[in-house]
Amino acid sequence: MGTTVVDLTEETLHAILRRLAPADLLRAALACHRWRRAASRALPRAPPLLGYFFHPLTPARPPPSPTGDKTHHPAVFVPLDAASPAPLLSLKLTPTAARGLSIQDVHLGLVLLLHHPRPNRRMLLPPPPRGALPDDRWCGGRSVIGVAVLSRAHRSRLSFDAVCLTVDGNLPRAWVATVRDGDCAWRALPRAEGVIVDFDPWWFEARCVHAAGNIYWHICNSSRLLQLDPRTLEFSFMPVPAVLGDHHKKYRIGEMPEDGRLCMASIVDDENLQIWVRGKARWSDRGWLMERETCMTKVLDTVPGLPKDPMRRMICTWLSDVDYAHTGKVFIRTWGYGRYSFHMETGKLERLVMEDGKEYGDPMYAYTLAWPPEFLAPQDELFGDSLSLTGGRVAPDAGGAGAPKP
Repeated sequence: MGTTVVDLTEETLHAILRRLAPADLLRAALACHRWRRAASRALPRAPPLLGYFFHPLTPARPPPSPTGDKTHHPAVFVPLDAASPAPLLSLKLTPTAARGLSIQDVHLGLVLLLHHPRPNRRMLLPPPPRGALPDDRWCGGRSVIGVAVLSRAHRSRLSFDAVCLTVDGNLPRAWVATVRDGDCAWRALPRAEGVIVDFDPWWFEARCVHAAGNIYWHICNSSRLLQLDPRTLEFSFMPVPAVLGDHHKKYRIGEMPEDGRLCMASIVDDENLQIWVRGKARWSDRGWLMERETCMTKVLDTVPGLPKDPMRRMICTWLSDVDYAHTGKVFIRTWGYGRYSFHMETGKLERLVMEDGKEYGDPMYAYTLAWPPEFLAPQDELFGDSLSLTGGRVAPDAGGAGAPKP
């Protein structure tokens, strides 16, 4: 007599469900309470990738020609599956309005936008009013670096927290925007004493990176990153491996695709792609361990027109990102020779170009399904699945600084 579905053990059912594609797994979870419990245990750790948001770029000319067109093109969404529709966004923008906005962060299904260009880097959500802090002596010289999604309260409502990074004097400060169904209130945290920004704040990259539970900002020409712990909202500097040195955009922070460990990617000596992971060992380099190394010489030799001379190749080629979507890819950008993705396991190099000839912009923001699905997750899980653009105001507390609205 054959085995029926009812006869399946919990272990066998779990083994079957974990082999399903995400869409099929979600359908199976709707069968009954037992299958729902089994499906919740079989969910993949990483959320399914839907596609990428980015601002297209007009291809640059190879050096020594000028880079050419500096036009700010409206953001586009390129689905992973060409047959898939674009995500349903909660804010409908006219083409004119879209041209005036720039993507700042994509996280938890939220797409966070800034006005473009950013006059004095202050057009943000918009920013807290100048009177948000009592005796604000940094008001005139404050450097606004960027904004990041901090948390999401519930996928069915536009309720989330965002954090704005500023440098007040020579110390970083976090400003937290609490958005509840479109109403925004700000609170300003104290400056991070002891985390001294002893360089020009313009060396910060405005775009943050979410990795291994923390938020990071790269610093150009530096051997360290700025790290923010979303749980405590405390800043600290994290050093990169000493062997990488202080070179512009030579290393990029991210996560290992298989297990989500904090990692760092770097192209060293213009030919070797190195992957470092955070770990403790006697032979570690500032708390980093070499995980793998791949020779890139033959791979880059396939890029049409790319110079063979090591010095010229170094000027024209750099690593732009580790793919946030856990695809096992890193993104490589060149000056005048196109933009590419490189799969670290298969060694495949793929040109990233649109049908109209424009290149994929830098950075590329992975857009994933809100995960885990609401009906399979605890009620206090964080979700996200919509585009947001909000106004802001400050709710003063007893001390005069901004505080969340009750």
